[in-house]
Amino acid sequence: MNKKIKWSIEVLAIAVAFLFFSYLIQSNLEFLEGLVTNNLVGIIIYLFLEISAVVIAPISTFPLVIIASNLWGWVLTGILNVIGWIIGSWIAFLIARRYGIEIIKRFISTKKIYEIEGKVPKEHLFWSVVLLRIIIPADVLSYALGTFTRMSTKNYLLATLIGITPFAFIFAYLGKVDFQYQIIIFLLVGILILTGWIVKTICRRCFGKSRSEN
Repeated sequence: MNKKIKWSIEVLAIAVAFLFFSYLIQSNLEFLEGLVTNNLVGIIIYLFLEISAVVIAPISTFPLVIIASNLWGWVLTGILNVIGWIIGSWIAFLIARRYGIEIIKRFISTKKIYEIEGKVPKEHLFWSVVLLRIIIPADVLSYALGTFTRMSTKNYLLATLIGITPFAFIFAYLGKVDFQYQIIIFLLVGILILTGWIVKTICRRCFGKSRSEN
C-alpha cells in the first residue's frame, strides 16, 4: 500500500507540475518566441537537452516539451521527442553494455537499476521491453537492459521506438492544448484511474470472500 500511495503522489505531482508549467508557458508565449529567434538553433538545443536528460538522470524536460509544442507545433515536437529519446536511450544502453555498474553509478542510482532488474522477465524480452517503456523512465530501463540482459542493440532500439513513440506525441499534443482543456483531460484520466482501482478492489474482495466461504 505504501508503494501505491507513493506512486499516486508522484503521478499527481507530475500532473500538477505539467499544468503549472503549461499555464506559465502559454501565458508568456510571445516572450518565449522572442527568445528563440532561430528555429534551427532552438531545435538543435532542444534535441541536445532531450538526449542529455535520458543519459544523465534524474532530469525532467517536460517543461521544454510544452515550450516546443507551442513554438513549433506538436507534430514536429513529437518527432523531435522520438529522436532525442531514442538517441539518449541508445547512448545509455551502450554505456551500460560496455562499462557496467562502475560507470553507471555516476549517472544514476544503482539501487534503481537493481530494482528494474527484478522486473525484466527472461522470456518474451522484446515485447516486455515495449510494455516497460510505458511505465519506466527511459534512463533507468536503458541502463538496466544494457547491464543485465543480452538483448541485441537492434532489438533494443526497435522495442524502444515502439514503446516511446505514442507518449512522445501524446505529451507533445497535451503541451499544445489550451490550459483549460488540459485540466479537464487530467481530471478525466484521474477519474478513470480511480474508478479502475475501486472496481479492482471490489472484485478482489468479492472473489476473496467467495473463496473463503467455499
